[in-house]
Amino acid sequence: MSTSFNLLQYGIKNKETIRNASPAQLYQMAILYEKVAAISDKGALMLDSGEKTGRSPKDKRIIERPESVNDIWWGNVNIKMDEHTFNINIQRAIDYFNTRTRMYVVDGFAGWDAKYRIKVRVICTRPYHALFMNNMLIRPTQEELATFGEPDYVIYNAGEFPANPYTTHMNSRTSIDLCFERKQFVILGTEYAGEMKKGVFTIMNYIMPKIGVLSMHCSANEGADGDVSLFFGLSGTGKTTLSADPHRQLIGDDEHCWSADGVFNIEGGCYAKAVNLSAEKEPEIFQAIKFGTVLENVVYDPTTHEVDYDDTSITENTRASYPIEFIPNAKIPCVGGHPKNIIFLTCDAYGVLPPVSKLTPAQAMYHFISGYTAKVAGTEMGVTEPTATFSACFGAAFMVWHPSKYAELLAQKIQENDTHVWLVNTGWTGGAYGVGSRIKLRYTRAILDAIHNGELAKAPTVVDAIFGLEIPTSCAAVPSELLIPQNTWASHEDYVATAKKLASLFTKNFETYKDGCSEEIIHAGPLENVEGRVQSVE
Repeated sequence: MSTSFNLLQYGIKNKETIRNASPAQLYQMAILYEKVAAISDKGALMLDSGEKTGRSPKDKRIIERPESVNDIWWGNVNIKMDEHTFNINIQRAIDYFNTRTRMYVVDGFAGWDAKYRIKVRVICTRPYHALFMNNMLIRPTQEELATFGEPDYVIYNAGEFPANPYTTHMNSRTSIDLCFERKQFVILGTEYAGEMKKGVFTIMNYIMPKIGVLSMHCSANEGADGDVSLFFGLSGTGKTTLSADPHRQLIGDDEHCWSADGVFNIEGGCYAKAVNLSAEKEPEIFQAIKFGTVLENVVYDPTTHEVDYDDTSITENTRASYPIEFIPNAKIPCVGGHPKNIIFLTCDAYGVLPPVSKLTPAQAMYHFISGYTAKVAGTEMGVTEPTATFSACFGAAFMVWHPSKYAELLAQKIQENDTHVWLVNTGWTGGAYGVGSRIKLRYTRAILDAIHNGELAKAPTVVDAIFGLEIPTSCAAVPSELLIPQNTWASHEDYVATAKKLASLFTKNFETYKDGCSEEIIHAGPLENVEGRVQSVE
């Protein structure tokens, strides 16, 4: 920890500025100075993020500047802000900092490949935020810290202080603003720590594609033979669970880049969901919750400090942040070769997508841009209806360029490295939600084993007439009748009607992206006006 360090160059004039404090020191400061802080029975630091217990995407802004205005995919994800308003918010943060007795600084790296990593400086007022980013950034050695120099980007986290809702471009008292040209990121009106993590990811999603490196919202692991797999998937599809394989090393659980040299993790830690966590369901994550881990918004016994992970009275978005080395089979440094397999995970609550299918390059681009999963809506008069959810590139909220930019880079790298792409459904079979049943986790794990050992690449296949997917007809340890969705439904007519309904939702969603895509990719989507029977592939 450095106490002689100061922030005068930013106009911040505190009596005490604490740089890169150790976890033990941040624990002590949290207990002394945080309003709500406690140590769990396992040694984790439990903290409260205040009113906001999740991200505030509608309050995120990117500064409109001539240098980047034509690069950015403007719209509901990337909302414009003028530089004058940004100056007001930066000054508001600095003015707030100057009312504080002490400030915390975390200097670290984003990107495990030294060729591409960036230096990030976090300026914040809470020990909670400092420990969180100490976990999530790549921690410099003492030598690297001594020669750190000026950062590439600076995060001003004044989340305890609100934005002025009457300022231009403000929707609320929360504002999260990023200026690429000035390399500054300011947070007002939210203490949710995940805003910092995803701010860094947004930065990487802009600067990496400019130099031909694909940034990805995915997890990654590596087999004993050095074969790398990437797992893309929205919340609830099993991305974190399935990439945590005891027989494979974990490269990372959420954010990666794919360069000419292979893949590398962006982060130095993991940010895992803690809701319903147990040693039986997710032993690696459960055992990672110990001294040095930040537990957000959890409920615990006031006497024993044992955490009740099933209690969602504060939020369902309870989280654990810990250094990646807390996972026993993590690969350090977090880098790997070119992926042999890419797995797109979806939880299809309509029950019409196969448990596994192999995608052509054009289909891979179509499904990457679509980013589909389905969630189950609430029950009304005893009837449940699945709701389709689409998020471009499996992470639209963090994409800066048009999705086609990332898709083109992915297509190029798949072609250059002869990478196989698979669509794996972890959702329903035998009917939609409410009629069918969830595909058993052991079957999905068996499918992944068959992908990794090469069995599925050699298996005979049939083609689904509606979605055009090439479906393997056999897989070790998986019932063959489960592999063809229409064979699991009691009524073929109901299956076709539901499949066509989902196909129409895909088509409607893809209208947004057609202008940036080739005819081959557009025609790689599902067909709505067909009979719906599979065809053999010779």
